[in-house]
Amino acid sequence: MQIDAFLDQFYADLLLAERDRQLTALTYRLSAEIFLLWCQDRKLKLSELTSKDLIYFSVWRKTQGISEITLAKDLSALRALGEFLVREQYWSENYALVLDRPKTAKTLPAVLTQTEIETLLSSIDTSTPLGLRDKAIFELIYSCGLRISECCDLKIINLHMHEKFILVSGKGGKERVIPFGKEAHDLLEEYLTKVRPSLVGTKNVPEVFVNYRGEAISRKGIWKKFKQIQAVTGIDAKVHTLRHSFATHLLEGGADLISVQELLGHADLATTQIYTHVTDRQLEEAHHKFFPGHENADKTREELKNSPEKDK
Repeated sequence: MQIDAFLDQFYADLLLAERDRQLTALTYRLSAEIFLLWCQDRKLKLSELTSKDLIYFSVWRKTQGISEITLAKDLSALRALGEFLVREQYWSENYALVLDRPKTAKTLPAVLTQTEIETLLSSIDTSTPLGLRDKAIFELIYSCGLRISECCDLKIINLHMHEKFILVSGKGGKERVIPFGKEAHDLLEEYLTKVRPSLVGTKNVPEVFVNYRGEAISRKGIWKKFKQIQAVTGIDAKVHTLRHSFATHLLEGGADLISVQELLGHADLATTQIYTHVTDRQLEEAHHKFFPGHENADKTREELKNSPEKDK
């Protein structure tokens, strides 16, 4: 079996049959490649594999020192590969379904304060055409809670300036409508009228945001611009932190969880609920900051309780 040709077929199946996003398909392809090379080293044929072989593979992956998150991605990829192998009649059933996903510790997403967001955005030099474009990009990502891929894929036809909303195609092709405010509107208006036409020229480019060559801006392009902003401000964050901050600030402002779920495009409400834990943590930190006496009083009571003098 030619591994590269097989992987190309699997990758195409993920995009066309399963309708996975390109980044997910690429991640699954990489995990499948590791699995196929493991099989090749042990002279195992795909058609003769059993659930036991898949368990041995997952144990082997753990010995490589990978994280629980990476292992979880591998197992998701194996399940997708199993579905493909069943369709291609290599397997009679999906043996990968016996594998349990590892329980990963839930980490709270990092968020920025509104002051930090303002510092990031105000540090962008809008006296240059590309600077104006960059500020429009990051203002829209923050004020709409966009994933970086959703910003890259945003089409002119889905940008409704007069009504101040965008139509976004998220994970699994699920569409959602997201409103944006005056700040984003004014930046977009200036970018669309003063910057984009000179970058695009006579090209027919459907995407809203373009690079200096007049082509649709890439994820890497946005990421590099954000790294430059980080260097200027000294604020430690990622582009995705803007999305986390969007959700947290909405909840802090009184938005209900269902509305935030819709705006973020989460299929499961439990995914959105993690932001309530963020706000709870921030509330606790604020309490300790402004009422340190209560915390000190608790320590004093504990010290007195454990003191040898208490028995006298």
